[in-house]
Amino acid sequence: MERFHWVQHRCRQLLGNSGGGWYSAPDGLPNKTSLEAHSSPQRVRGRRRTVIARHGPHQQDYEEVSKSCKGNAIRTTKYSLLTFIPMNLFQQFRRAANLYFLFLVLLNWVPVVEAFQKEITMIPLLLVLTVIAIKDALEDYRRYLFDKKVNNNVVHVFCSEHKDYIKQCWKDVRVGDFVRLSSNEIIPADMLLLYSSDPRGVCYIETANLDGETNLKQRQVVSDLPSQGAEFNTESFHSRIECENPNNDLSRFRGYMEHPSGVRVGLHNSNLLLRSCTIRNTETVVGIVVYAGHETKAMMNNSGPRYKRSRLEKHLNTDILWCVFLLFIMCLTAAIGHGLWLKNLKDPIFLVDKETSPALAGFYVFWTMIIVLQVLIPISLYVSIEIVKLGQIYFIHNDLALYNKQLDSRIQCRALNITEDLGQIQYLFSDKTGTLTENKMVFCRCSIYGVEYPHEENARRLEVYEAEKSEAAARSVTLKSGCSGKSLSCRSLSCKHSSVSLHTLTAESEDEDDPPSNHSQPRTSAFCSRVAKEVMPDPDLVRKLNRLCSPDLALSDGSSGTPSSLELTYITDFFLALAICNSVVVSSPSQPRHVVPEARTPLKSLEEIKLMFQRFSFSPLSALSTLSPPQIKGSPYSFTSRLFARGKTGSFTFSTPTNSTADSSKPGLENSLETCNLRGNLDLSSRGEEAGHTEDMEVEDQANDVKTNPERAWQEVEDLSREVDCESEEELLYEAESPDEAALVHAAQAYRCTLRGRSAESLLVDLPGIGSLAVPLLHILPFDSNRKKMSVVVRHPLTGQVVVYTKGADSVIMDLTDAPKGAEQAQELYSHIREQTQHHLDGYAREGLRTLCIAKKVVAEEEYEVWLKGQLLAESSIENREELLLESAQRLETNLTLLGSTGIVDRLQEDVPETIEALQRAGIKVWILTGDKKETAINIAYACKLLCPNDQLLTANCESKDVCAALLEELKLEVQRGEDGLTQLTAAGDDEGSSSGSGGEFVLVIDGRMLDWALQDQLKNDFLELSCRCKAVICCRSTPLQKSQVVRLVRDQLGVMTLAVGDGANDVSMIQVADVGVGISGQEGMQAVMSSDFAVSRFKHLRKLLLVHGHWCYSRLSNMILYFIYKNVMYVNLLFWYQFFCGFSGSVMTNAWVLILFNLLFTSVPPLIYGVLDQDTPADSLMELPELYQTLQTSKVNVSYSFWITVLDAFYQSLICYFVPYFAYAGSSVSELSFGSPINASALLIILLHQVIESHTLTWIHVLVLVLSGASYFGFVLFFSWFCVTCSPPTNPVGVESHQMSQPLFYIVCALTTVAALLPRLLFRALYNTVHHPAALKSAQMDKVDSERYRKKMQRWNRSQSRGNRLQVCADNPGLEPSTASVVS
Repeated sequence: MERFHWVQHRCRQLLGNSGGGWYSAPDGLPNKTSLEAHSSPQRVRGRRRTVIARHGPHQQDYEEVSKSCKGNAIRTTKYSLLTFIPMNLFQQFRRAANLYFLFLVLLNWVPVVEAFQKEITMIPLLLVLTVIAIKDALEDYRRYLFDKKVNNNVVHVFCSEHKDYIKQCWKDVRVGDFVRLSSNEIIPADMLLLYSSDPRGVCYIETANLDGETNLKQRQVVSDLPSQGAEFNTESFHSRIECENPNNDLSRFRGYMEHPSGVRVGLHNSNLLLRSCTIRNTETVVGIVVYAGHETKAMMNNSGPRYKRSRLEKHLNTDILWCVFLLFIMCLTAAIGHGLWLKNLKDPIFLVDKETSPALAGFYVFWTMIIVLQVLIPISLYVSIEIVKLGQIYFIHNDLALYNKQLDSRIQCRALNITEDLGQIQYLFSDKTGTLTENKMVFCRCSIYGVEYPHEENARRLEVYEAEKSEAAARSVTLKSGCSGKSLSCRSLSCKHSSVSLHTLTAESEDEDDPPSNHSQPRTSAFCSRVAKEVMPDPDLVRKLNRLCSPDLALSDGSSGTPSSLELTYITDFFLALAICNSVVVSSPSQPRHVVPEARTPLKSLEEIKLMFQRFSFSPLSALSTLSPPQIKGSPYSFTSRLFARGKTGSFTFSTPTNSTADSSKPGLENSLETCNLRGNLDLSSRGEEAGHTEDMEVEDQANDVKTNPERAWQEVEDLSREVDCESEEELLYEAESPDEAALVHAAQAYRCTLRGRSAESLLVDLPGIGSLAVPLLHILPFDSNRKKMSVVVRHPLTGQVVVYTKGADSVIMDLTDAPKGAEQAQELYSHIREQTQHHLDGYAREGLRTLCIAKKVVAEEEYEVWLKGQLLAESSIENREELLLESAQRLETNLTLLGSTGIVDRLQEDVPETIEALQRAGIKVWILTGDKKETAINIAYACKLLCPNDQLLTANCESKDVCAALLEELKLEVQRGEDGLTQLTAAGDDEGSSSGSGGEFVLVIDGRMLDWALQDQLKNDFLELSCRCKAVICCRSTPLQKSQVVRLVRDQLGVMTLAVGDGANDVSMIQVADVGVGISGQEGMQAVMSSDFAVSRFKHLRKLLLVHGHWCYSRLSNMILYFIYKNVMYVNLLFWYQFFCGFSGSVMTNAWVLILFNLLFTSVPPLIYGVLDQDTPADSLMELPELYQTLQTSKVNVSYSFWITVLDAFYQSLICYFVPYFAYAGSSVSELSFGSPINASALLIILLHQVIESHTLTWIHVLVLVLSGASYFGFVLFFSWFCVTCSPPTNPVGVESHQMSQPLFYIVCALTTVAALLPRLLFRALYNTVHHPAALKSAQMDKVDSERYRKKMQRWNRSQSRGNRLQVCADNPGLEPSTASVVS
């Protein structure tokens, strides 16, 4: 069989990779290994990396293979001292605007088109380049300091000269170096783990610096290396490492290690220590560097800040092009005018170049006017936008409403240039678990053997927590029990009925977990909030488990309310699976995580265990008797065969105590032999019929007593808790990779099936009434998004059988279960269990619980051997390793026996319903994309108010493409009929019918299987059309790829602004595809946060982020851009109107310094304050009236004609500003500079006061900036007129401004010009606000009218109804529900 697998795999590689593949066989196939040792390296040269020890005997080979490897020094800076100026200039001149102004500077150096002094035209460009260069230099210097600090960190590296490890800087580490690390040291490079001080070759790392996850991850020393007990001998390491080339995949590492003997050992991700991670709880580790510096996975994933172009920025480019078009028209007009003027000029009284033709002179004037009117293109606008966005981000970042005090977490703005996109969102795509919910799983219910255990007391406990949650903000009620040192589940079990320990529900409370003083690390409580750990056992389940240890009760066939032997095996196997089928790291305050505690003295003596085993004789009526052949009396395996070895049926395991598992190389085997010898002396059928009848009567009597006396059941719960108190000397700390695992492990612990320790080879589990049991761990098949399940393969310490425990999604597990072969009675029983379990699963989903199925499989030795060889083949392969491991896992996870299911409650985050309701009112369509079941997703949608009771659900679920197409057409017709019916109701004037919304709101629910068909090219348009006509869409059972495909489809096909929000790694692709990605810093690490544009701690923060900050940012930037365009067009037109009176010669009526600095300095600061601080609507109004969010998107700041309205207004104001002074000074002898003085002053006042009219907020900061802007202008021109004699040749500005400002006409002209220019704008604003009420006022009035109308309607209804046995509806407050306390007599 193994040869068949090898040939099959080689054929796939040769056909699929055309000879490019490479293969590494397990040790069991030496002939294949020998063959590959000679042929593989030549076939794949260049596709992999060879690593040889740097100080080993193969120095020549090392020099050859290490040439292409980079050093470990990192450099994240962009520039050096020599390259800063040229590279920074190159980066800045990649902007088209900078190139344009560079062109103007060079153009002004051409004598025939020179407009100003050459130095003056360089001022705007130099100023912008200098500001940006200083900013880039400061940022790069900070990066330099960080690089220097990292590169100079010290680590111990082996030196062949000293024959010892010496201290070296990180930057001196090279590929092939042996590096020794101790606990709490940071890993300097990607290393292959060769040695660990742990005897089992285990090392724990914390990846918080890499992905934000604080839970520890286990790494394993490369297999087949020498014993880990002694110090690692680097001089004896002569192996060669072949691995894949550097890449950024954090979850994958493929390669093999080839020993001098030619034997190859496969390498995988669990052997790799990644740079930036931290060694934890391991005294010493030694590794060999395989990737260094910028080739490490951490550095290859360091992409820096995200850059996205906002929609407003794209729209700005269009506006700039229109400005270029206006500039071209003005310059062309001036060129044509100048040519005609020269042509018609007769006997000029001033100097004119008569040698130049009018056409050529007009051509020269065209370029001169390009220089004169350059201000029309706002070079300072780009810099201003960056400054304003930094200011907006500062205020968002410091908003206390977006700060989570419990987590000490504030919003993170990772994308600095798309703040305004927050105000344009039209579609929001949300994950469910961890995004809408807490992702803090609490065990709620379970079903075992087809019997449901509702855990009603546990549900009441959760209700108590929910009730106290509302009071937690005002006060913290924490009533602690006396057993403070015990596990939290013990505290809850010590209370009777509803008198549970009252603790605040908020898991973020500072004093919630009360960790011991000697163990204060925050990571120890990952996924272990108090509400998750306190599980109240179900009394029926406790009673059945007590039959296992009871000294006076025997098992029966399940009659009279007592559990049958088969049911008991299901129950015990179920909780054993919960305890061991996970990757939970176990520790305690006094023991590190990697230490597996020794098996303790059992709770019962050997004689008690013997008597208990004797009571496990099964009734002939048990269905289990038909599943296995008759057993021989007294046989050593008689008992275990009947209790455990039932083919695919469930089992529960016991073991005799072992005082130490470290004294023997095979403790599990000795334990099994001792127990087997004990069982060999048992006569399981020695009891007579009379004794059996007597015990059966006792069982029935006690079962009836439980029914009639429920206090007894709770007394058993208290006994259970006291026994756990005795067992648990100190609280165990569980570190799980997901909250689901933590919840299940705590649930098992509540039933005394406690996971006490974990190592690479075994698990230590406490069983109820027995004590510690060492379970040999053979394999872990980790959770996979394709398989949607995980499994552990263990060898039973009693029977020696290989058992597979599996947990996963019910949609997968139920398809893999199979009825046992054998008697018809057994098949009927199993079918009944499966049917009842499915019924319970559906009920859990409807309640919004997360469901998992638990199953097992007993594997025959022959089957396991065949599977093991295939598994080793997959583990040791490099090419297609993931695919082979997937196939291997799927081969094992078949024909499972269903044990039961679990229902875990994942509570909604606070204020989620209110947030979604507000977003919908704001015109944002909310879609839920989740991997959960349909029923669970629908229940959560109802809970968070995405669905209303009168909404109509459209369920889409099919098996083929043709059916999918037909179903989409049918659903579209149904939506059309509903819309037509609503239209008819509206036309008929049925206000009540139309207002109720019945028939007008559709919600589409589609599962992942149909989504595959709907996203194909032929059907995606139909799916999109149907989705757009629905109120919301819920995609359940969707994969991460499907999530991103849905977002991309809506974004590209509809051209709308999309936002995706999620908290886990499965949401990363969706977050990156959306226009705006938001990560929730929740319970599943920081992958989503690191891939997002904005990161928040709670979903409720989206409400203020979008409705307030998004609204403000979009409004501010939009108005600021229009204002910049307005003031530039307005001022440039003043120069353009002057050309009609100077022969279009390119002359100006002001000096060049004022012309250049007017828009660059004097009027540039007020728009910045306006863009950062302006608030068109107060925050409270925006939160209370979400409709204002949608109103902004359709207002003037977003429509295309707003640009032209602004330009026309600027044209009008420029006409007033020019011609009022012109007519005032007509016929006088003032110079052009004296004429330009009131024009410039009036233009400044008009531009500044125009902003005051447009501003919605006026604070002392605004007033101060406006006053300083005006003062700076007048101060500059006065200083210029007093001291500057030759600053602006050929004109002489000395005394011009001071003389003008001493004339009353100057002030009269400025006042008249300012009033005439701004009066239309002021009247229009007043008239517009009179006709169109402000949105906030209008919405408030509508709410008041609706409330009054509703109140009167309720009063009429109350009067019209009969007064007998009617409930009065509270008419004074329409928001209140009818009161059941006040009955009208």
